[in-house]
Amino acid sequence: MKEVAILLLAALLLNGCNSSTTTVQAAAGGIWQAQMLGGTSPAAGFSFITQFTVNGDGSLSISSFQFLTKGACFPVSGGTLGGSMILTINTSTNGVTGTFSYTVASGGNTLTLTGTVTGTESGTTLSGTSIIGSWTLAGSGTGGCNNTSGSFTMTQS
Repeated sequence: MKEVAILLLAALLLNGCNSSTTTVQAAAGGIWQAQMLGGTSPAAGFSFITQFTVNGDGSLSISSFQFLTKGACFPVSGGTLGGSMILTINTSTNGVTGTFSYTVASGGNTLTLTGTVTGTESGTTLSGTSIIGSWTLAGSGTGGCNNTSGSFTMTQS
C-alpha cells in the first residue's frame, strides 16, 4: 500500500511538471520575426516572418513562412521547413529559458538557426520573449550562395 501511494504521488508530480512545460510551449507558438546579421552577399541580410505552434515533444508545426527580403539563395516562400523549441520554466521566478533550432532548405541551400530562448511566463502567455543565436548557410554555390554565417534575433509578435 505504501508503494502504491508513493507511485501515485510521483505520477501526480510528473504530470504537474509536464503540464507546466506544455503550457509554456503552447504559449511560445504564434508569429515570430527574425532579423539576421552577417553573411556575405548575396547570402546576407536575411529576415523572415514565420508562424508555428510548439508540439508537446518540442517539435515545431510551421503553418507559414515568408522571407521579408528577396535574394538569390531562397524563394520568398516555400522550401522545406523544420525546427524545435524545448522550454523550461523556473517556477519561483516564472523565467522561461530553452533551446531553439529552425531550418529552411531549398534549391541546394540550407539555412540553420540555433539559439537560446528567454522570456517570462504569465498564466498562458509569454512576455519579453526573444531568441538570440547564430545562423549558418550551407550553400551549393548556386547564385553565389556559398557557406557563410552570422547572428540573429527573433521576437514574438
